[in-house]
Amino acid sequence: MAGAGGRAFASATSESHTGRGSSTPGVGGRAGQTPRYTLGLLQTPHSSESTGGSFSGGARPGGSSAEGLAAFPRAAGNSTVKPAVSERGESYFGDKSSCVENANTLNFTSSSSVRGLNSTCIGKTPLSSGRSGCRSHTPLMGYSVTSSSAVSAHSVASVIVAVVEGRGLARGEVGMASIDLKNPEMILSQFADNTTYAKVITKLKILTPLEIIMSNTACDAGNTTKLFSLIMEHFKNVTFTTVQRKYFNETKGLEYIEQLCASEFSTIFMEVQSKYYCLAAAAALLKYVEFIQNTVYAPKSLKVRFQGSEKTAMIDSSSAQNLELVINNRDSRNGHTLLGVLNYTKTPGGSRRLRSNILEPLVDAETINTRLDCVQELLQDEELFFGLQAVISKFLDTEQLLSVLVKTAESKITNLIYLKHTLELVEPLKAALRSCKAQLLKAYYNSLEDTRFGIILEKITSVINDDTRYTKGCLSMRTQKCYAVKPNINEFLDIARRTYTEIVDDIAGMITQLAEKYSLPMKTSFSSARGFFIQMNADCSTLPNGQLPSEFTKITKMKNTYSFTSADLIKMNERCQESLREIYHMTYLIVCKLLNEIYEHIHCLYKLSDIVSMLDMLLSFAHACTLSDYVRPEFTDTLAIKQGWHPILEKIAMEKPVSNNTYLTEGNNFVIITGPNMSGKSTYLKQIALCQIMAQIGSYVPAEYCSFRIAEQIFTRIGMDDDIETNASTFMKEMKEITYIIQNANDKSLIIIDELGRGTSAEEGIGICYAACEYLLNLKAFTLFATHFLELCHIDALYPNVENYHFEVQHVRSSAGNEKITYTYTLSKGYTEEKNYGLKAAEVSSLPPSIILDAKEITSHIAKQILHRQETTPEMMKQRAAYQLAMRLVQTARNSRLDPDSLRIYLKALKKKYEASCATPRKNDEQQ
Repeated sequence: MAGAGGRAFASATSESHTGRGSSTPGVGGRAGQTPRYTLGLLQTPHSSESTGGSFSGGARPGGSSAEGLAAFPRAAGNSTVKPAVSERGESYFGDKSSCVENANTLNFTSSSSVRGLNSTCIGKTPLSSGRSGCRSHTPLMGYSVTSSSAVSAHSVASVIVAVVEGRGLARGEVGMASIDLKNPEMILSQFADNTTYAKVITKLKILTPLEIIMSNTACDAGNTTKLFSLIMEHFKNVTFTTVQRKYFNETKGLEYIEQLCASEFSTIFMEVQSKYYCLAAAAALLKYVEFIQNTVYAPKSLKVRFQGSEKTAMIDSSSAQNLELVINNRDSRNGHTLLGVLNYTKTPGGSRRLRSNILEPLVDAETINTRLDCVQELLQDEELFFGLQAVISKFLDTEQLLSVLVKTAESKITNLIYLKHTLELVEPLKAALRSCKAQLLKAYYNSLEDTRFGIILEKITSVINDDTRYTKGCLSMRTQKCYAVKPNINEFLDIARRTYTEIVDDIAGMITQLAEKYSLPMKTSFSSARGFFIQMNADCSTLPNGQLPSEFTKITKMKNTYSFTSADLIKMNERCQESLREIYHMTYLIVCKLLNEIYEHIHCLYKLSDIVSMLDMLLSFAHACTLSDYVRPEFTDTLAIKQGWHPILEKIAMEKPVSNNTYLTEGNNFVIITGPNMSGKSTYLKQIALCQIMAQIGSYVPAEYCSFRIAEQIFTRIGMDDDIETNASTFMKEMKEITYIIQNANDKSLIIIDELGRGTSAEEGIGICYAACEYLLNLKAFTLFATHFLELCHIDALYPNVENYHFEVQHVRSSAGNEKITYTYTLSKGYTEEKNYGLKAAEVSSLPPSIILDAKEITSHIAKQILHRQETTPEMMKQRAAYQLAMRLVQTARNSRLDPDSLRIYLKALKKKYEASCATPRKNDEQQ
């Protein structure tokens, strides 16, 4: 970069690893205080100045002043720390003119109750320019599609999202930028959305944001945008913040990305340089994160990637809930979900990736097949599978390691031990991948050849003891941290550690003496909260007078276990803590110096994090396959599933459910399914959607054979038990759901509709269903439509691409003469023969026979009138047969792998079927 900004940036880069340099006051620092790099992180000074005092130093270039910036409302707690600014304390906004021209006009309005625009506010937001707003404490929990039990890694929201929409003719073009405060990664998105803003809402729900930022012009009184209103409606428990529109600046956004983006991800510039709205969102987000969250990123330290909506399939939140993708509808703690079926991951990163993939499946067949090749090799090579699984299970949360919150010296030492532990696993991971054949696994092996892993580990082991390990247990880890640095590096550190060892020995000796003195089975115990204390297993009857000696205090008892301490032990704990503070401080100085040396190589951890999480997910897919008879899916222009079954139902029942076939093509893309209640319609529909999602994330599928057409959108409208009741709220819910589907569906959608129109009268229900079907029949989308309205089945006479199927039931008569219905859960061609299911239910009830007889006569009369109007003529049957023949020939030409002799036999069979269809009425017509 040229100009002042370029000089500032160059200066920041050149001095970032030195540990020296003046403490120039600015946005990122305070006078007289020098921020330090720690794994590329800034240690923000914890002083009264940092939270309450004003910024010191002169005015900014161009006469703008930083005075008043400290009046910004800060997030709860101390400053958040991320990959940081340089030693000089300069902001990452390299061009000083890009900083706040006038801090008093920044106008950040934040509120989880800003949705009540006319409500009385608590007070005026500091630095606002005429607008008032409320600011609540940032909540710990954001809106979530999943539950804490489903994925523990998502139990606390930590993502901040900025959203901006084009104006005028560009309305509907939306840009988004998000940053996870636990992970130094910024994700950019830009896409065109329609008036329902389905893509925006879906992406936000997948991100589970802690806070959402928008322009203040989106919520001007009396002129609130529809996008703003919808976001407020769907995210009622998320903190909402507005900033002035001028901070959504695409030029500054591109500058910030050029300065911050790590070199490994520099191709992002080509992807986003013309994506004006996501760049504008990035500018506002980064400025907000710096000034409000106190989070400043160092040059070339941030992972930035573009995630367009065209690369993944869209599953709206209602469909995700209907299909129970990540949360069970009956019990949020229950693992009976698709995530529960597939989640055998060993790392938090792998679990996060799996969840994200389930909610946003891939749409690129080549990428999916690359994953499937890996899963296939893992299944075929047992040694590779178990070898990889053993290594992956030892990894910690690599993503969080990159940006862990650094507030004390102790946590820095912990991070270095975690880093050493992680890097020591690189060689075993390479060894496990060495002989692999799949393209993606080979690529991962080559990525692990990066020399930076070895360089970092070598520098760490030059300072840290070889036997220092990540261990579980607070005392064990405390010991590891205390003795992490090798001896003879710092003489004072060695003395402090000897002092600490002597104190610990004295504590153990003192407790032994007390045990001998009182003849009690005392032992030394430790907890992070209490430090060293005494524990004893004994029945109270063995104690003198049933009580412990008077010198013991803070006594607690759980069953026969006593925990207590003494005045002398409390004093020794204080000495121990003081000694530890000295050790941690001196270790901290050594670790800081070491981290400064390795910072330039640290970005290879982004690559390692990605490799580990992807391998973990692929291993999870392979593991799931070993527990059931899943098969590898193919991708064609046909949805064909041979003997497929419901994966979640299999997990619940612990046995294989009844399997069924599915077949949809461009020529037969609309299937109507009928059958009585509880015959299996809803389960079957969910099964198809779940299999489609499993295929598009790279998993094997529960079937004997399966072929899928890539679905860009998956919509489901599943009838619930309460839909049977006829009431206004149910009917409106149905209408909203079908409206959403109709407005957003396209030719590449998979649409599943179950029991539409049950919330109103039969006449209206049939009319709505018929009209909706005719609209969807104009699309090439694959649609499965389950209904109780048998009148709808006759639509196949007008549309040859409609097929009718039904679930069979059997009638069994007992010895007493009573008839019982047995459900087979088997799908058959044609529509259901259970035309009078309600009458049969009435027959086994206590209704008088005369009423049942009258009902039968009336039903028969109405049915004859309807059937007379819907008779199929021979000409219509011939046209339908010709259409179906043409579609089968097209399918054969596109996808056939038959040899010439087999192909000849198949074509002859098609001809014979065509001739039979022209000459013979259909099965259901004969029965009528």
